[in-house]
Amino acid sequence: MRILLVEDEPAIAETVLYALRSEGFEAAHCLTGGEALHVAREGAFDLAILDVGLPDIGGFALCRELRRGRDLPVIFLTAHDAEAERILGLEIGADDYVTKPFSPRELVARVRVVLRRGHANAVPAVAGFEHDAEGHRIRYRGRTLDLTRYEYGLLAALLQRPGAVLSRTQLMDRVWGDALDSGDRTIDTHIKTLRAKLRAIDAEVDPIRTHRGLGYSLESS
Repeated sequence: MRILLVEDEPAIAETVLYALRSEGFEAAHCLTGGEALHVAREGAFDLAILDVGLPDIGGFALCRELRRGRDLPVIFLTAHDAEAERILGLEIGADDYVTKPFSPRELVARVRVVLRRGHANAVPAVAGFEHDAEGHRIRYRGRTLDLTRYEYGLLAALLQRPGAVLSRTQLMDRVWGDALDSGDRTIDTHIKTLRAKLRAIDAEVDPIRTHRGLGYSLESS
């Protein structure tokens, strides 16, 4: 299991890295969010531990970037014990939240729990689809889809939660992040082009379902 640790305090990072590696994890450390984004593009990780108060990119924003187009468990580290901050972290999808100071051994235990939970709740395969998350490729009915960056992000997000209705806001946050020139029409347009590419392979089936006033879902069977 590969763990990405993003922590700008070297002393804390050293103790966490030692604890992780002592328990058999492969761990990479980055001091900044920018460095983490570069490292994440070079290889896949099974879980990320992110400090909320990074010097360049906030931990919450970094979480959104790292999760764009992929399913990555995240544990936040913070020096603050503010309820509002914990709630915000959980609302954007944090798997756990650890307040400094903390025990490195407890953090490693939490890492194991999150990884086990993710394995137990692994998303079932969606009929007709094959998703190579590491290679950013999706096959449908045995054929590789020629997708743009945003089409891939939308379909990957829907594949991660088959049957669940994802709102336009959730999809916008997951795929477009903080892009200022995007809106509901952008999502609807990309859903339309996605449907066209799926129908070009199988004209009889439309796996993407529209829920008026709510959002979109992907049929799980």
